[in-house]
Amino acid sequence: MKLSFPESILYEDDNFLIINKPPHLSTLDDRATGGKTSVLQLTRAYNPEIQIGHRLDKETSGVLAIAKNGEAYRHLSMAFEHRKVEKIYHAFVQGIQDYDNVKIEKPIAQLSTGGVKIDKENGKPATTIFTTLKAYKKNTLIECKPVTGRMHQIRIHLAIMGSPIINDEMYGGKPLFLSEIKKKFYLKQETDEQPLINRVALHAQALVFPLMNDEMIRVEAPYPKDIKALHAQLEKNM
Repeated sequence: MKLSFPESILYEDDNFLIINKPPHLSTLDDRATGGKTSVLQLTRAYNPEIQIGHRLDKETSGVLAIAKNGEAYRHLSMAFEHRKVEKIYHAFVQGIQDYDNVKIEKPIAQLSTGGVKIDKENGKPATTIFTTLKAYKKNTLIECKPVTGRMHQIRIHLAIMGSPIINDEMYGGKPLFLSEIKKKFYLKQETDEQPLINRVALHAQALVFPLMNDEMIRVEAPYPKDIKALHAQLEKNM
């Protein structure tokens, strides 16, 4: 049986399926509310033995590693446990930020509301490394490398640094409108301006991990349409 979204496949062999997860699609069934589908459901229709190697937030797009059999899943799990996997994210944040391999080590605790907080007493250790890729008029593109894999880790760590991700309202991020960055902007009367992106502006850009023979492979995910459009407007209106 063919995968229902073959255009999303970035890499495939007998053991692994690496996809470019679309935004607004849950990774696992427990996050797919209201009868909506998930990556797990879609890929198990393609191969019943499939297991998801790690999670991406529902709104986050980008590289997602999937194991096609039990042995591959164990191999990938051990690689994550022994930190042989490198995850690289791109975040478009508020403000002009200058980070050069800045390491943030702040423990994270989950909240009953579905979010997280920094909690030195009860939180689990969490480490992320941030590097500025490019600064724009009012925003910055940041490369994020999570060393650990806590829920909302990148989002909360950026927020406590004073650089919340665009449109990440849970952690202080605000929508970005074209009128904020474009010098000459005209909006038709009786028309409400829409934000440049309607989700958290975070993309899992690359994943480096060992194949079954321990050969390291790097898989990169192109920006989806909404991130690509946001990036283009930031580049155009510097």
